[in-house]
Amino acid sequence: MRVEFSPPDITEEEIAEVIDTLKSGWITTGPKTKKFEQEIAQFCGTTKAACLSSATTCMEMTLRAMGIGPGDEVITSAYTFTATCSVICHVGATPVLVDTMPDSIDMDPEKVREAITEKTKAILTIDLAGIIYPYYDRLFEIVEEKKGLFQPSSERQEKLGRILILADAAHAFGAEREGKKCGQIADITCFSFHAVKNLTTAEGGAVTWKSLTPEEDEALYKEYMLLTLHGQSKDALAKMKAGGWEYDIVAPYYKANMTDITASIGLAQMKRYAKILQRRRQLIERYDEAFRPYQVQVLNHYGEGSQSNGHLYLVRLNGKQREECNQIIQELAKAEIAANVHYKPLPLLTAYKNMGFAIEDFPNAYRMYENEISLPLHSCLTDEQQQYVIDTFQRLLREHGLC
Repeated sequence: MRVEFSPPDITEEEIAEVIDTLKSGWITTGPKTKKFEQEIAQFCGTTKAACLSSATTCMEMTLRAMGIGPGDEVITSAYTFTATCSVICHVGATPVLVDTMPDSIDMDPEKVREAITEKTKAILTIDLAGIIYPYYDRLFEIVEEKKGLFQPSSERQEKLGRILILADAAHAFGAEREGKKCGQIADITCFSFHAVKNLTTAEGGAVTWKSLTPEEDEALYKEYMLLTLHGQSKDALAKMKAGGWEYDIVAPYYKANMTDITASIGLAQMKRYAKILQRRRQLIERYDEAFRPYQVQVLNHYGEGSQSNGHLYLVRLNGKQREECNQIIQELAKAEIAANVHYKPLPLLTAYKNMGFAIEDFPNAYRMYENEISLPLHSCLTDEQQQYVIDTFQRLLREHGLC
């Protein structure tokens, strides 16, 4: 039996919506993208949302919209995917990495506090595996405490009056904490709709933010549009109206918009998303029950006041190291089960080694990585396939002395 790690969940509903778009004569950014933005904002409980080409783009354009660049510092976790940190480099700012809490995937808020300087302009959190970062309240307290150090260098920074808290919520669309949806907790939140995400548009992302004034909300939305459509004063939809060709270029910006073809996939997925989340929860609860007797540690996806969207199933093999865990991944592969690792800490990667980061400075992040295996988790996974994964993984745990 073959079990893929995370195939896209595409049905006839998505296919029909894409065909409708193709037949409409409008396939780039247009009415379906705008409708998708409205549905995302409604779902997240925010005033507005902007759909762009990826979560990476959403984070980078947020930093640009906030005027963050050369000479500025942005703090983020050593335990994340490169996109979280690469966007800091893209805008010319300096990444400042901090360690996680002991035995945790979550960035240590006290280490964040220690890392803040007068150059710090943003803290980039990670809602990893679909679980909302649990220390937002503490981070907001810290940035208030550090207001005296904050030196704004743009009008938006001056209005905010403190360090920005930006969420890399690439994994977490639909997650909740203490009655709030992901998308309305951090100052600004960036989602991914990549092919492996719970809700997919093949490629794509969206950004939401805490409501300001109606005027400022609209101004920020327009800034995202300008930044991702060459700096044009009109989008393609407006330019195509009869007699509406005239436009201006306000700055030589970028090209990173979402198209109506991809948005149409998202619109169909939104109709099914409650069932997708429900199915992921069922799968996680079955995994949790199956591995309870074994010497492994799993993430708590559904706790008091917190509900994950069930994006990833991370398992830590107590007392094991990376070499043995890699051997188990190979043994799973021989059984045609695809497993993965989330994540290799940034200081282990050449790009970040070359920046001067050393894994020895991030012992907690390394300990999380050295014995972690991610098992298949997706809404296309059948009960039969999951049972095969469970039976195979339990056998391997016993063979490796973890029963």
